[in-house]
Amino acid sequence: MNETVEIRRATAADAETLSKIGWKSFYEAFADHPKNAPEDMKSYMDEAFSLEAISNDLADPDAIYFVAEIEGQMVGYTKLKQNSREDCVSGDKPLELCRLYSLKEYIGKGIGKALMLKSLEFAAENGHDFFWLGVWEFNFRAQDFYRKFGFEKCGEHVFQLGSDPQTDWVFERKI
Repeated sequence: MNETVEIRRATAADAETLSKIGWKSFYEAFADHPKNAPEDMKSYMDEAFSLEAISNDLADPDAIYFVAEIEGQMVGYTKLKQNSREDCVSGDKPLELCRLYSLKEYIGKGIGKALMLKSLEFAAENGHDFFWLGVWEFNFRAQDFYRKFGFEKCGEHVFQLGSDPQTDWVFERKI
C-alpha cells in the first residue's frame, strides 16, 4: 500500500494530539540513551509537551506548526519559530526549526522529508534568508538527515534537559 503524506498547518484544535506525539516521539528517541537520566527526561517532557505549552505555542504568531498526516491520522509534526536566532547563525531574517518529530513506526516513510520540504517552502515564501536548528551532539541520525538537506554546523548552544545542560550543535543553511 502506498501511503500519501499530507502536510497542513496546525490549528488550536491539534494541541492535544501534538502534545502526545511530541512526548512519545521525544521519549522513544532519547529515553534509552545512557546520558539521559529518567528524571531529567520527565522534567523536560512534562514542561515542553504539556497541553498548556503546546496551546500557548499555537497562539504565538511567531510559532508555526505543520502536521503530517497519513489517511487522516497525525503521524508527525514540525515546529518553526520566527524572530529567533543564535549568535552563530547567519542572515538578517533567520527561521528556527525547533522540532521535527515523527512517530517511531513511521520513521523511514517520508514523514521527515515531507515536513522539511514544507518548512523550507514556508521559509522561502516568508522572506527568511537562513534556516537553523539545534541538534543534540549524540543524535547522529538526525545530523545525517539535516546534512542531506544542506545544513552545516555553525556553532553550539546549551539544551537544558531537566537539570542536565547538554550540548546541541547549531546547524544552518541558506534559503
